[in-house]
Amino acid sequence: MDLFDFAQTDKKETVPLAERMRPKTLEDFYGQEHIIFPGSLLTRAIKADRLGNCIFWGPPGTGKTTLASIIAHSTNSDFVKLNAVSSGVADAKKIIEEAKEKLRVFGKKTYLLLDECHRWNKAQSDCVLSAMEDGSIIFIGSTTENPNLAMTRAIVSRCRIFELKPLKEEDIKKGVLRALHDRENGLGNYNITLTDEALQHIVFCSSGDMRNALGALELAALSTPPDENGRIVIDKKTAEQSVQKKSISINESTSYDMLSAFCKSLRGSDADAALYWAFRLVASGFDPLILFRRMIAHSSEDVGMADSSVLQFVVAAMNAYEKIGMPEGELTLAHAIIYVCTAPKSNRVYLAKEAAKKALAEIGDDYVPLHLRNTDYSTSDKSDKPYLYPHDYGGYVEQQYLPDAIVGCKFYKPSNNGKEREIKEFLDYIDKIKKKINKIKNPGFNRTGFFYKTATIIFEEQKKNICYAARA
Repeated sequence: MDLFDFAQTDKKETVPLAERMRPKTLEDFYGQEHIIFPGSLLTRAIKADRLGNCIFWGPPGTGKTTLASIIAHSTNSDFVKLNAVSSGVADAKKIIEEAKEKLRVFGKKTYLLLDECHRWNKAQSDCVLSAMEDGSIIFIGSTTENPNLAMTRAIVSRCRIFELKPLKEEDIKKGVLRALHDRENGLGNYNITLTDEALQHIVFCSSGDMRNALGALELAALSTPPDENGRIVIDKKTAEQSVQKKSISINESTSYDMLSAFCKSLRGSDADAALYWAFRLVASGFDPLILFRRMIAHSSEDVGMADSSVLQFVVAAMNAYEKIGMPEGELTLAHAIIYVCTAPKSNRVYLAKEAAKKALAEIGDDYVPLHLRNTDYSTSDKSDKPYLYPHDYGGYVEQQYLPDAIVGCKFYKPSNNGKEREIKEFLDYIDKIKKKINKIKNPGFNRTGFFYKTATIIFEEQKKNICYAARA
């Protein structure tokens, strides 16, 4: 090895492993099978070099920049990269002017990749709009934030959005092993032994982030001295140190078991058990956001209408956790767990949903009853049974809303738990009002007389301490 070769090798090793191992073709790309597969829109567009304005949206380490890099390597067009944090309008305008000149003189397109594109304000975003519209540039945005919320509507409306999801554990594992054995860009020239337990811990603690996993592997490999045989052994203890998360005897299988125990503890209103399983998982590297997402589901599945505030609270607690992070975020996690556990339980929302889906699957006639159809356009179908405007009948009136095939079906049946006891009383009250009002409905009545009788009925019912009309 001469001095030049040594300098090149030394320079390469200063580049992070995650960057060196970045795939250059779609064939080497891991994960995102929902948008990257043979014949998919994105795959065809990249291979044909016909990708239009788009935004890649997803968590860190899921492949957004990698996809942009693959596009750069596969296109015959110019490819320019900007970071929204460090660049502004002047930088974008310079690139656009150069792109227009290349397109005019050479007929060559320019791709503009804007990393962290949600960081640009409206003024900054507006400077690329005309260039996007006239084809001077092809815009590729990369962001960890929902573009529909974090970016200007003008930009979003001109882009196709591709959502990237956290990588699966098997994808992370493939990426780690590839980096371990790759001699050109990876760690294949080192005599490294990675134990199965260490590999599992690195993969598990990466939380779907390939960059995190490769960073942990690189740190473990370069910081571990060789043994007497010249081997670098990365065991479980070394892996724990490299990811700065201690493993407490957990693997993929047991993590699912513990998550199941956590969910069942929520459903069973055992706050102590739910707290234990939650923080047992967190201590082993489990992403707390997964626990929050499960609690959001349980708020509807196991609490539901018994206390609808639980859903709002858990979402708020999750937002708070994302803003403050750990370790303070542990408080919002514990708060949400206790709130869900101590709430009254009812699965009637879940049962209503399942009953509606079952009816949907079995129904033979799902035509909309004539009196419920849209009247804003002319139709030859005329109903001899007019639509009854509920407010003309004191707010409630008996009429058919379901299709003929399932008329009379009851999907939602409230329990006697929590707020559902009140809801049950309220629905019974509505039925009672409907029946009484229907009895007095007569075409011979003038409107004044009809409304007077309706108001009298409602007043008499309210005097019986069934005062839910205002709430409706």
